[in-house]
Order: sequence, then structure tokens, then C-alpha cells
Amino acid sequence: RTSSMAVIDVTTTVWGMEYSAHACPKRHKMEAEAMFPGVSSDGLLVVPTCQRTKMDLVQTGEPVDIEKDFCLERFLDFAERVTNILRADGVWCDYIDPCSGLSMVNRDSQHIYGEVDALVTLLNYQTTNSGCCKVVLHPTWGSAVYPASMFAKCSADTLKAAIAKAEVEIRAKDPEA
Repeated sequence: RTSSMAVIDVTTTVWGMEYSAHACPKRHKMEAEAMFPGVSSDGLLVVPTCQRTKMDLVQTGEPVDIEKDFCLERFLDFAERVTNILRADGVWCDYIDPCSGLSMVNRDSQHIYGEVDALVTLLNYQTTNSGCCKVVLHPTWGSAVYPASMFAKCSADTLKAAIAKAEVEIRAKDPEA
């Protein structure tokens, strides 16, 4: 399931994280420009990622916390590698800390990015309510999903090349990844 704004359809990394890339839709332009002051949303790619989790993350307790930490570390490693590769080539890019919703590279804003709303807009994912929280439902995994996003101002081919290079680095560090 991919939106009409996709420039990279849903793709799976070697360790099973899904990602896609989308031209920033009109309804996200104001949010993107609030997230990244001084950066135009023209030409901005939104790159949502989803990791399948071993359990429904709506649950609470130590096993859920351990799973969230594992997914957080895996995303941060991936996103940092991709952004470092892109930035070395002079590309503007950033990624979101899934815990706080804040940008990790350009820290000029305290604007919180809405991962759930982005997946609804970009990939037409459904949501459900759990208490006061809106929870995204992956079409295959349900609520056993850990979403996180990156952003870049580059072509789809440049982004794909950076992701491929990051995957090689991750595999070299951890052949089991």
C-alpha cells in the first residue's frame, strides 16, 4: 500500500525494516517547515520506516520496554549512517528521535513530529485508539510496529544509494543484522 506521492515504494532492508520515500505532501509542508526552520519543504522527501516488533507495543511492561529500546537503537544506527552518508555529499537531511518526536540533526525547533499521522497520510495506514493515544496499524503486523522517520532533500536515487551503503556498513559490523 503506497500513496501516490511515493518516489520509493515500500522496500525492506536486509534486516526487515520497511521504508518508503514520499514527496512532502501539501498537508505536511507547514509541519515540515515548523520542524526544520529555514528549510523549504520544496523537494523534501519524507522517509517513514517501520520495524516489525515481537509483540503489540500497546502493551506495557519490561518485555515491551526492551523491544522498544532494541528498535530505537536499530533505527538510530540506521538513520545516523544514512544521514552521515548524505551529509558527506552535501545533502540536507535529518531524522526524528522516536522517543521525543524531535529532530536529531537540526535542533533549531522544539516542534514534535507526528509519526502516526505521517503513516496515515503517506501510506494510508489505519489507526486505533488505546486510552488517550492514537496507535498506527500496519496492514500486515497490526500494532506490532515501531515507526520512525527520516527526511532528505535529494533525489530518490541518491537516497537509495545512501541506504544501500548504510546497509553494507551495518552488515559489515553485524553479519546477523
